[in-house]
Amino acid sequence: MASLLSKLGFGSTPEQAPEIVQTDSPALQGADLSVAYFSRNGGDLHDFRRVGPYRFLFGLLDVAGKRETCAPVIQAAQACFRTAGEQIFAHDEINESEAMVELSRRLNLEIMRAAGGVRSCPAFAGCYNEELGTVCYVNAGHTPALLRDDKSIVELPATGLPLGLFSLAPTDARIVGLGPNGSLAVVSRGVVEAESKHAEFGLDGVKNVLQSAPSSAKTLSQSILLCVQDFMHMAPKHNDVTALTLTRGN
Repeated sequence: MASLLSKLGFGSTPEQAPEIVQTDSPALQGADLSVAYFSRNGGDLHDFRRVGPYRFLFGLLDVAGKRETCAPVIQAAQACFRTAGEQIFAHDEINESEAMVELSRRLNLEIMRAAGGVRSCPAFAGCYNEELGTVCYVNAGHTPALLRDDKSIVELPATGLPLGLFSLAPTDARIVGLGPNGSLAVVSRGVVEAESKHAEFGLDGVKNVLQSAPSSAKTLSQSILLCVQDFMHMAPKHNDVTALTLTRGN
């Protein structure tokens, strides 16, 4: 248990200076995924795993509350994400949209069970299809993701309410294409709410980083966090600051 809590970022003292931690996914066909975050304060949870020969599941969840108080909910959500994801996507011939909706339904119920009631959890979860170059996603009240191609940057807004609020919380799933040299960025609320001189970094700050078209997911996720730090003139301590990025090559 101690090693798991340490891996998830528990046990940090307030006096420790935040530092960027990088987590890269296993190899993907023609793409790469990476997560960068400053040492944890709240209830952010990211995870990713292969759920089929050409499907890769990823997610970023923000469980309300301080990390030490919401630890059981975070652990339950992660276990559900992994177990349910593998079960739901076990067969090649599935409807990805229906599968993502079912995953959201199970996560919602498990979060409420672990919390013993209501616990708000905005979440963005997606399934990257390596054969098609598509992402089927749900955005349950999370900060909009950003999708960049050669011509524009498009916001992927909420498709439903945050998880953990209602036992029956309908969430839609949508599919977008990730073209050659395209990028997808999902950031935590702590990124957009980073503040300096009464101004917020916002989604525009993330868009500015995307427009520079970093060559890899690792570079992109790191660049977002470094730009937040430069914007604030200090390492952020106000909230969890996390960037999950997926990039596709030619």
